[in-house]
Amino acid sequence: MTLISELKKFNLKAEIAVAMQQCRAKTLAMFHDMDEAIFCYQAHPDFSPVGWHLGHIAYTEALWLLERGAGTPCLFPQYRKLFAADGLPKSERVQLPSLEETLDYLAIVREEVLNYLEIADLYEQQRLWRFILQHESQHCETSSFVLDLITQKPQVENQIFLHFPTSELDNEMIKIPSGEFQMGNDSMDALDNECVVHKVCLDTYWIDRYPVTCGQYRLFMIAGGYKNSDWWSDAGWQWLQQEQVNQPLYYHDDSSWDDHPVCGVSWYEAEAYARFVGKRLPTEAEWEKAASWDPKANCRRIYPWGDLKPLDKYCNSVPISPWENRPGSTTTPVGAYPNGQSAYGLYDTLGNVWEWTASWFEAYPGFQSYPYIGYSQAYFDGHHRVLKGGSWATRPWVLRSSFRNWYYPGVRQIFAGFRCAMS
Repeated sequence: MTLISELKKFNLKAEIAVAMQQCRAKTLAMFHDMDEAIFCYQAHPDFSPVGWHLGHIAYTEALWLLERGAGTPCLFPQYRKLFAADGLPKSERVQLPSLEETLDYLAIVREEVLNYLEIADLYEQQRLWRFILQHESQHCETSSFVLDLITQKPQVENQIFLHFPTSELDNEMIKIPSGEFQMGNDSMDALDNECVVHKVCLDTYWIDRYPVTCGQYRLFMIAGGYKNSDWWSDAGWQWLQQEQVNQPLYYHDDSSWDDHPVCGVSWYEAEAYARFVGKRLPTEAEWEKAASWDPKANCRRIYPWGDLKPLDKYCNSVPISPWENRPGSTTTPVGAYPNGQSAYGLYDTLGNVWEWTASWFEAYPGFQSYPYIGYSQAYFDGHHRVLKGGSWATRPWVLRSSFRNWYYPGVRQIFAGFRCAMS
């Protein structure tokens, strides 16, 4: 092996080690001095306690890197059923080790993992290591959502709304000309559902420059949007009758939030608003072309602004390094990051809020499961809608235009918003 190849291997291992340490530091900060009751509390039947997510991070890292990568025996066999994704129903995941014990579990596994990294063949395993890094990032974002469910309370039902002129319904739209673009991702970072890169041809369409704001969405509520079935699909209206809501989850009625993206909306609410303003939700392909395609260079961009990693001047999301200055723990006004706009001129396509699309979560042509069938394939069931773009709680290792998130359309996720499109 040449000196150059040895140097590349060393640099790659150093890069992964640093990224894993940065990611873990953020994870530990989330759980610092957490109350044991919150650690074990199931805030919603669809989500596990945050303590389970923390243990699952250690379990998955040990399973794939140590047991299946290094061939070592299971370090903590007593945790196998508890922290495996298919081990116990979510309702039975509340009987957890203490926070201190779980942190010890994480530390012991990580020490063994870093020791193994020194001898691991990253030319064969690089994709797996990058998957594990993103896996931790995803579960910590889910934990942030669960903590929001526990610590925040929805605003009261009877709110005093400020009235705005109808011009507030306007959201400047950008014309995206017809033509082909390349969708998806084939890089080492790509998760299985992002693969493979494929050509998609779209007709001309228009898409909002910014996500829909709280101020704009308020007009839908003032106009009786939650009481008028004309704006709702049959499935959406049925959902509304079951849920009996009249505003987004954790809605801000303070006018100082009017230029922030609305969030905490289900797909059905987003769809209803879009119909109210004479628009629709963009398809996943339309969203990705507008966010990632550079028509002048005729190529895909990793990020809307190019291929430089997410820095604080580009978007509102979790920073890579602790010395970066970002608001954190909240949305920012739309358009606050002009350096992060796409080649077509869209703002806030990465960070701030996840954005609902009209598309069902499906496999791309040539899809192959990785690292196991259940990671994505189990959700190609025709019951999950795609979200794109990341949120203020998304870590940089899963922040890219090709990344695909998915939820049931009735989920009111605190990080989820949307923008609209027109044919």
